[in-house]
Amino acid sequence: MKQPLAYIHPDAKIANNVVIEPFVTIDKNVTIGEGTWIGSSVSIMEGARIGKNCRIFPGAVISAIPQDLKFDGEKTFVEIGNNTTIRECVTINRGTTASYKTIIGNDCLIMAYSHVAHDCIIGNHCILANSANLAGHVVIDDWAIIGGLCAIHQFSHIGSHVMIAGGALVRKDIPPYIKAAREPLSFVGINSIGMRRRGYTNEKINEIQEIYRVLYLKGFNNTQALEFVEANMPATKERDEIILFVKGSSRGIMKGYFPE
Repeated sequence: MKQPLAYIHPDAKIANNVVIEPFVTIDKNVTIGEGTWIGSSVSIMEGARIGKNCRIFPGAVISAIPQDLKFDGEKTFVEIGNNTTIRECVTINRGTTASYKTIIGNDCLIMAYSHVAHDCIIGNHCILANSANLAGHVVIDDWAIIGGLCAIHQFSHIGSHVMIAGGALVRKDIPPYIKAAREPLSFVGINSIGMRRRGYTNEKINEIQEIYRVLYLKGFNNTQALEFVEANMPATKERDEIILFVKGSSRGIMKGYFPE
């Protein structure tokens, strides 16, 4: 829909049935897919690639240059998938030469005042609650939920189906399927409720729970725990996903919780 009170660069590629509210600014080299709604006073800057049926609420700023002093005007991008909702005053910065793009997947909900920094990758079906803050190069896998006011350190990796409590300071990688809470952030169990909602059987949940008992509660170090799991538990998709995540962690994984 053409909106006379919006500024749309003539080179922007916008599907015919996109709704653009007053006072929106859309820069050059922007693509917006069909069915998307752009609320008033949204700024969509150069390099944005927005999918179909997204909703972007007032005050959001998409594809601003990275807050990185090394950035020197390179041609980089923000890619947002289909059916994703971006609430009020969210900021999503485009990439740097590290990866050239910041990516948000399909069916995500990014709540108000959250920040997604340069070169982050967020998977599908993820939720960032209000004022969640991601530093650069953070990776969040599918179905993860990040609590409000969380701050996630650069280069951190959050596994799939993870649930992080509000106000958390995330300094280490968080393996898949678990809940993280307390300060310092610690393992507090597996995300069994979330998994049940997504169709995981009780048998599969028990299998995942047993793997994390070995990893966090048996007194092993990580190497010993992974050796025990590989030797004594049958190979499954979930078992191997956990093993590969821990082995591939560059920052080290979050610790267990041991009350004094």
